[in-house]
Amino acid sequence: MLDHELMRSVAEQMMHAKAVTIGGRNIPVKRTSYQRLKTLTFEMNGRQYQAIEQNAEKPSRWGQLAREGHQVVQFRDVQTGSYVAVAVDGEIKEYAR
Repeated sequence: MLDHELMRSVAEQMMHAKAVTIGGRNIPVKRTSYQRLKTLTFEMNGRQYQAIEQNAEKPSRWGQLAREGHQVVQFRDVQTGSYVAVAVDGEIKEYAR
């Protein structure tokens, strides 16, 4: 089960700071090498997840929201490589499993 409050906190912090604080630990926000999108890897419920800023150039509905100025962050399970949720302006939506 995903911790929506933690995901909301990660999404908000990563868009406005150089590091995210989770459980007293500071995790640096990095940039992807190609498109310079903000990203970080964190642990939730014993699994590793990656938070990735949405690419506004993508033709998806999430890309459209990012182009309109919304804060969009995708969450990916590192082990499986699958996207599990998205945060739009602090509201979490889980993808169907």
